[in-house]
Amino acid sequence: QLQLVESGGGLVQPGGSLRLSCAASGFSLRFYAVNWYRSAPGKEREGVICISRDGEIQNYADSVKGRFTISRDNANNPSYLQMNSLQPEDTGVYYCAAKWHSFSCPLNSAAMDYWGKGTLVTVAS
Repeated sequence: QLQLVESGGGLVQPGGSLRLSCAASGFSLRFYAVNWYRSAPGKEREGVICISRDGEIQNYADSVKGRFTISRDNANNPSYLQMNSLQPEDTGVYYCAAKWHSFSCPLNSAAMDYWGKGTLVTVAS
C-alpha cells in the first residue's frame, strides 16, 4: 500500500522542541518534494514548510522562520521536520505530503500526490 506516515507528535511545553518524521511506504520518498501542513481548529490548513525533490529549494511560512527546519536525503529515509521554540499557536495536526519529481516547492500546494493522515502536536504548559 502506497502511503505516507507521520510520527513524532505529542504534548510539549512552550519553548520546547519536537521532531516529526514523514516516512513513505511502498515507494521511495527520495523522488518527491515534501511539504508539511498543519491544521488547527477554526483555522484554514496552512502550508508550514517544504523542500524540493533535490533539496535545493526550501520555503517557510513566516510564522515558523528561524524555528522550524526540514531535512531530507537522497536515500529512502524519512523526511524530518525539526520544530524548536514551540508556541501554543503551533498546536495542530501536522500532515506531510509528497509531490512526484518536483524541483519547485509551492508552500500551499494542494496538488500533491500522497498525503499522510497527520500527527497531533499540542503545545501547552
